[in-house]
Amino acid sequence: MEIEKYRDFCLSLKGAEEGMPFDKKTLVFTIKGKMFGSTNIETFELINVKCEPEEAIILRGQHDAVIPGYYMNKKHWNSIKMDGSIPDKQIKEWIEKSYSLVVSTLPKKIQKELKDKQ
Repeated sequence: MEIEKYRDFCLSLKGAEEGMPFDKKTLVFTIKGKMFGSTNIETFELINVKCEPEEAIILRGQHDAVIPGYYMNKKHWNSIKMDGSIPDKQIKEWIEKSYSLVVSTLPKKIQKELKDKQ
């Protein structure tokens, strides 16, 4: 997956926004101010996605390109090496799961608003 496709996919999710709150090279994707993904735009070596803790460990064991979240809470985040070893379809599924996990933490009213926009 190329960085443009990654960005376009993240922004295609309902209510998703992008920003660079940390520095001029870290692109962060959020929903209602809560992060569901990030990457370094200069290198695009990794993307970060949120995971259920048990699933995070399983995915790390199944894929060499999935490692504990780089600069993230390693219990809840995985980093995916963008080396071409993981199919785009799988990466998109993990991004969607990350987004859904974050949405599930939002107030019910906001969750309903996001569903109504679909």
